[in-house]
Amino acid sequence: MHSADLAFPADFDGWRQAARAAFSNGVAAEDLAFTVNGEGGSLFAQALPAYDPAGPQPVVPKAFVDLSRALVCHADADRFVFAYRLLCRLQREKRLLDIASDPDVLRAREMQKAVRRDAHKMKAFVRFREVETEEGRHYVAWFEPFHHIVEATAPFFARRFTGMVWTILTPERSAHWDGVDLTFLPGARREDAPRGDDMEDLWLTYYASIFNPARLKVKAMQAEMPKKYWANMPETALVKPLVAGAEAAHRRMLETAPTLPSLRHDRMSERREAAMAKETESEPMLRLDEEGSNRPRSIEDARKAAADCRACPLWEPATQTVFGKGPPDAPVIFIGEQPGDQEDIAGEPFIGPAGKVFDEALLAAGLDRSQAYVTNAVKHFKFTPRGKRRIHAKPNAGEIRTCRWWLDLERDIVKPKLIVALGATAANAVLGKTVTIRDTRSKLMDLDETTRFLVTVHPSYILRLPDRDAQERERAAFKADMALILKTVPELALPA
Repeated sequence: MHSADLAFPADFDGWRQAARAAFSNGVAAEDLAFTVNGEGGSLFAQALPAYDPAGPQPVVPKAFVDLSRALVCHADADRFVFAYRLLCRLQREKRLLDIASDPDVLRAREMQKAVRRDAHKMKAFVRFREVETEEGRHYVAWFEPFHHIVEATAPFFARRFTGMVWTILTPERSAHWDGVDLTFLPGARREDAPRGDDMEDLWLTYYASIFNPARLKVKAMQAEMPKKYWANMPETALVKPLVAGAEAAHRRMLETAPTLPSLRHDRMSERREAAMAKETESEPMLRLDEEGSNRPRSIEDARKAAADCRACPLWEPATQTVFGKGPPDAPVIFIGEQPGDQEDIAGEPFIGPAGKVFDEALLAAGLDRSQAYVTNAVKHFKFTPRGKRRIHAKPNAGEIRTCRWWLDLERDIVKPKLIVALGATAANAVLGKTVTIRDTRSKLMDLDETTRFLVTVHPSYILRLPDRDAQERERAAFKADMALILKTVPELALPA
């Protein structure tokens, strides 16, 4: 019996060197044994002969290299000899790995899956806790793998948490990253790992808030997250009470299912259908065709015609068409993206939160909104229902293109000196092509001989910014754009 000594339980390089040496000397799999750090060797074992470059050399497919890397990480005590036996068989049976029914291949694939699954669990269930040291912040985690996967999986954490100093403790072998080098240390005890830190309360609050009882499947959850890992994960303390309250929470979700303004919509639909039924030759409803026959000649006529627009599917869930508002001879047209929730209910553009930002900027720049015509690129509210709320959804290119007929009609009737696009969607609707705010903002352009064009941000963009400083910077820039508008069209100034 020949014996090869390996440095640690998943020493792939050591196994490969020993396998090459054994094969070059004609050592059979049943005559080979492996020990780790010299432990557990037989009294009658002989040292493995040195590699013989003149002896036979193993040739294996690339798939076997990946397979053997996984096999030596398995917890099976026979893993090294088993991998060597496969290597020897591959010299005689070149397509052995393609025979899925072969007992050795079947066993090897199952071992490979088990190792990959264990590595996935390590990536998913390691929880770092912060520890203050003299050198600074140090993050420590405890994990108990089923297999010898620490060396193979630790580089993932080095790539993911490059800027942290961290240590992953396991019973057999530990990994440490100092921000530059990845090293491996002896095993540790659970008591060596910290039990918590200041961030856990915040994490538990977040975890509880995203828990979805409607998707809870206890058996599937325990299959994916075995109870073995629960003691190492702070959120598992919440699992039991969350599971216990899942049925009641699910019932509440059903009771508060998405509600749309269906009654209002039904009433509007009934009115439109009744008006169509009463249509007579003496009072024809305004119809629109490709040639523009019966084309509205005034903003009021256009507003009435748009109320029955069904050119795209957005009309159906919306409460009503939200047409533009302002003087029919306004010197400036402001164009937004689409009406929001409040605009959809009231039937007027820019009266919600974004409208307040818009009004503040106009007032600060000395602009009179009542002298401007304000509209949107799309005239119906596009949204996604979420509980009792309706969440804004961005209109697509087809919807913008379809609604451009109404926008062009407004431009033709009002004949403004300046058109201001509030956001990229509005700019797209005016220009018929996609442009970026970064490249076009605050730059006056000529649309034709009588009309100029300016692009700025939509007021809702300012409201979505994450911090107050960013909001203040954008408010100032938006007000500067409004001042540029006043300089370009001075007749829009507030009365003295």
